[in-house]
Amino acid sequence: MTNPAPVDAIEPSSERALITSIIAGDRDKFHLLIRPYERQIYRTALALVKNESEAEDVVQDAVLKAYRKLASFRGDARFSTWLIAITLNEARGRLRKENRTTFDSLDERSEESGDYTPAALTDWREVPLAALERREIRALIQQAVSELPETYREIVTLRDVEELSVNETATLLGISVSLVKVRLHRARMMLQRKLVPQLRLTAKPEPKRRIFGRLSWL
Repeated sequence: MTNPAPVDAIEPSSERALITSIIAGDRDKFHLLIRPYERQIYRTALALVKNESEAEDVVQDAVLKAYRKLASFRGDARFSTWLIAITLNEARGRLRKENRTTFDSLDERSEESGDYTPAALTDWREVPLAALERREIRALIQQAVSELPETYREIVTLRDVEELSVNETATLLGISVSLVKVRLHRARMMLQRKLVPQLRLTAKPEPKRRIFGRLSWL
């Protein structure tokens, strides 16, 4: 799939006016509403289903559902967050249908009572910016995220790829804020253990930058 070029987001007031116009019957403007978020929801879908063709199908289904349900959008959350929620549900449904979802035996109570103070992640800070910008490094990160259990893949996608807030992530996933922090910490540790040895091999003595929080590979 050829990813669409980044499109500037619509101002919130203009976006609300556009939604009102579409709901009132000017449906031809729907593509203007969706266009700024096409890349974002494709990233979300791809991170979850791990297949470009399926990610395209998920996005198409999510956009169609958003079109049909636009009147139900109340503005309690950002439109982009609402759209990501639909995409997340579509991706989950596809995984369940194809029996590809691994159900983790996670005890929410034990997770919440665990140590979730973010680790220093000093190894990540040793990776130079130039290395992160190389295509093969982005591919390593994408592959590592795709290999996380679904529970952790969702957290990393929402927090570190899409940069949603902790509260937004908790709402979308239907879990507590503290549990988001626990799972994000564990997911980052998994990624660190897998990626740091490989990233160090590519490192050169150039300016350094911390990876978290944002993982962008598209």
